[in-house]
Amino acid sequence: MVTILFFVVAAAGVGLIVQLRHEKEQEAWNRAMTAAAAFANSPGIVEALKSSDPSARLQPLTEKARAQAGVDFIVVADNRGFRYTQPDPSQIGTRVFGDISPAAEGRPFKDKQVGNLGVQYRAMVPVLDKDGSVIGLVLSGVGTEKVTALINSRLPVLLGSAALGLVVATGGALLVSKRLRRQTHGLEPTDLTRLYEHHDAVLHSVREGVLIVDRGQRLLLANDEARRLLDLPPDVEGQHIDAINLAMTIAELLASGREATDELHAAGERLLAVNQRSAHWNGRPLGTVATLRDTTELRALAGQAGIARERLKLLYDASVSVGNTLDVTSTAEELARVSVPRFADFAAVDLLDVVLQGEEPLSGHADLRRAATAGRKGGSPLYAQGELVHFLSSTPQALCLSRRQSVLEPVLSEAAGWRAQEPVRSRKVLEEGVHSLITVPVQARGTVMGVASFYRSQCRDSYDEEDLSIAEEIVGRAAVCIDNARRYTREHNTAVSLQRSLLPRGLPEQNAVEVAHRYLPAQAGVSGDWFDVIPLSGARVALVVGDVVGHGLHAAATMGRLRTAVHNFSALDLAPDELLTHLDDLVGRLDQEEDAAGFSGGGFVGATCLYAIYDPVTRRCIMADAGHPAPALVDPEGAVTFLAPLPGPPLGVGGHPFETLELDVPEGSRLVLYTDGLVDNRDHDLEEGMRLLHEALLRGGNSPEETCDAVFDGALPDQATDDIALLVARTCALDAQHVATWDVPADPAVVAAMREVVMERLSQWGLDETAFATELIISELVTNAIRYGHAPIQLRLLRQRTLICEVSDASSTSPHLRRAAVTDEGGRGLFLVAQLTHRWGTRYSARGKTIWAEQLLPAAAPSI
Repeated sequence: MVTILFFVVAAAGVGLIVQLRHEKEQEAWNRAMTAAAAFANSPGIVEALKSSDPSARLQPLTEKARAQAGVDFIVVADNRGFRYTQPDPSQIGTRVFGDISPAAEGRPFKDKQVGNLGVQYRAMVPVLDKDGSVIGLVLSGVGTEKVTALINSRLPVLLGSAALGLVVATGGALLVSKRLRRQTHGLEPTDLTRLYEHHDAVLHSVREGVLIVDRGQRLLLANDEARRLLDLPPDVEGQHIDAINLAMTIAELLASGREATDELHAAGERLLAVNQRSAHWNGRPLGTVATLRDTTELRALAGQAGIARERLKLLYDASVSVGNTLDVTSTAEELARVSVPRFADFAAVDLLDVVLQGEEPLSGHADLRRAATAGRKGGSPLYAQGELVHFLSSTPQALCLSRRQSVLEPVLSEAAGWRAQEPVRSRKVLEEGVHSLITVPVQARGTVMGVASFYRSQCRDSYDEEDLSIAEEIVGRAAVCIDNARRYTREHNTAVSLQRSLLPRGLPEQNAVEVAHRYLPAQAGVSGDWFDVIPLSGARVALVVGDVVGHGLHAAATMGRLRTAVHNFSALDLAPDELLTHLDDLVGRLDQEEDAAGFSGGGFVGATCLYAIYDPVTRRCIMADAGHPAPALVDPEGAVTFLAPLPGPPLGVGGHPFETLELDVPEGSRLVLYTDGLVDNRDHDLEEGMRLLHEALLRGGNSPEETCDAVFDGALPDQATDDIALLVARTCALDAQHVATWDVPADPAVVAAMREVVMERLSQWGLDETAFATELIISELVTNAIRYGHAPIQLRLLRQRTLICEVSDASSTSPHLRRAAVTDEGGRGLFLVAQLTHRWGTRYSARGKTIWAEQLLPAAAPSI
């Protein structure tokens, strides 16, 4: 290759030299012709030739013109060729050598002659007189020495360029050779030829189509099988994919360049399995390679596989879509929806009423309720959802229930038992195009709960045995979910019934506060929230709100036990902190009992509770908190304050004392007690819940009912995940017109005087009918206080719905009711008090004790 390049460069150099010499010769002739023509036509040349001594006049002019024109000589001669001028004066008068006839005839010409300057490149131009006759000749020329000098000045450049070209060509040849060897992996030409032959033979003989597409989506190669499978024309290579008549899906796949593995694409009457991969060289993408395999014979198998895949997908969707809720009706609706329209055009699920209510189904019961329906758009000719349906014994549904087996009616018009149910409705159903039916019993764990019916109308194919198997599989999975929902409904109803039975059904009558309440159970199930309003002695009232940890029957039962305990402890007139302490001990014992019994549904009981006592006489409220949210106080002007009793631990933790908060409450204020479900839930955190509650209380009216409505409208979460208990109490007060208090000296002689002042006050209140009983009660209680108690002693009468007599002293000794013997002189006083009063009791305080007795007032007696 280098030798060839050398000869090519040498030949090119020689050619350039020859071309250069020719160009310089032409340049010499042109220069000579220009100089001769310019001098022949110069002014005064004709007059000089006609003068007596042309040589004298023209010799200086020719030498000057020769120097300026850059030629070797300019000679002026007459029309016969004899010289008038000559660079060598000795030659003047001699004849010009060579042929001058063309110039003598009036035509300029040029020639090449050998003279004293060697080869001369001459040009001869005639000098014409005014009449056009030739009166002289001008001869100009350049010698070969000047031409050779010009050529020699250009030779170094030519030779250097040739050498440089030879070096560059040699280097390029070496690089090309190296690259070719790398690309051919060092194979010799014979090896390359054999490799190409093998490649071409394999490519066009395999029974699998091969397509190569570049990055510009142009088809680079298609073998014979690909042309046959895709019906490609002969000149398809090099065309863009969009310009080739390909099946749309195949064209999209080739244009996308994505990887594909055995994708099935239709190409005319053929079904092709297409594989496509990206082609790379040294990490650079070059395009894609696709292979095509004819799978037309597998089309039928693919169709069957598609049907099987759809059925499996239907079963999968049914398992995912059915049973998302623990509601029987919702689960039945999910079963109906999942089967339409992929399996049936209309579907109906009929369940026994007891199943919808969560109870155990009864055998031999044919009355069903339409729990769910689904159908294509345009309405359903079937029974409406919610209707009670009684199937005749001849219908497929009744047979399905009695036999506990599925029934297939491929041709519904021929099913006489089905048409006998309701002939008019049956005829309407057939007119709607319904032609095939499958009924499947909804049974789980050996219990039949109903029947599912699937109708086909728009699909021409009737149901067959394979469809029956699919229906049984779908209904079988859904039946388990329906049974789970039924069991949950039963347990939920049981828990709700227990919870409702344990919650207060009505609030007791009392005059200390006006009360309104709300209770919202959680959507997920029952919980252990509760509230109470408990009348106490001395016209006082206890307000209680509590919350048991957890949900379900265990939480509801625990709530009932704690509520009962609170009532019992309240009857002892315990202070709030003492009551919570006893309640904490009770919860701890409950935990120990359940642990010892190994009760799996229990675990740590745990509860929170807020207990508050309001006294309408002193208008004071004392409360204690066991881990419960702080209550709110709305004063008569509408200002909202969240009280902050020092919170104790939740009930059941033990080992920590409970603190009390005591405050004066103006008459007409509202105490708002609530459970944490109102302020802390999934919709917002505790801080946001407290803010919403605060705003709702500001908007609420003055009455407790208006306050409850405002709280539930403004602070209630969208979905209650925990029970919500709300208790609003507006405080009342007993003024001096309803309270009478006397200090009693520790002298038995004052008992009679105390009876007189009491009788006088009763007369003022219009309670003369109670005077006798009250006189006996006062005598007994005051006498006992003077005899067995310690000073100071105080007597107080409270008039509200009842008449309350209270005697207080500084002793902590409490009298006890006992049965006196016949021979005993005393011991009958408290017995008489118990017989004359509605109820009586003793409460303790830091200063001693108070014995109280409460009498019911006559219906006509005025009260507050």
